[in-house]
Amino acid sequence: MSNVSVTKTPEKSQLYDRLESKDFLDCYSVASDLSPRRAADVITDFPQWAKSLLRLRNVITAPFGLSPDGPDAADKVGLFPVESENEYEVIAGFNDKHLDFRVSVISDSGRVFLSTWVHPHNIGGRIYLRSIMPFHILIVRNALKRVSAKKSFV
Repeated sequence: MSNVSVTKTPEKSQLYDRLESKDFLDCYSVASDLSPRRAADVITDFPQWAKSLLRLRNVITAPFGLSPDGPDAADKVGLFPVESENEYEVIAGFNDKHLDFRVSVISDSGRVFLSTWVHPHNIGGRIYLRSIMPFHILIVRNALKRVSAKKSFV
């Protein structure tokens, strides 16, 4: 069984370049030797129950004009456009009307780290973030459990 841990985002993460005082940043990690890209692909291959939650989110937020599936991009992991990628970290996400968000997937020293950064633009973004937090935690923990179950191709 995997042991998902709450931890600090690794110091080398590019997320720190955008972090402001009122932003949200969390990080969870699990033992795994997957590359950042392979782990990101596993993380964003949501199970059916998470896909159902995303569909519900889209119905609820449609009247507010929030993006249901992110912008078009040549390179995506799941719904999220890839912003940057190197051998250490993949960062994906986008800016929306209510908030900007990015997820970082880092592979380092036999662990995969999944960090989420959110910069709310307004009260709507702060309410949204608070509302989805229990689901965010469930989805992140499940994603890292699935990462720990995958074996590297190396």
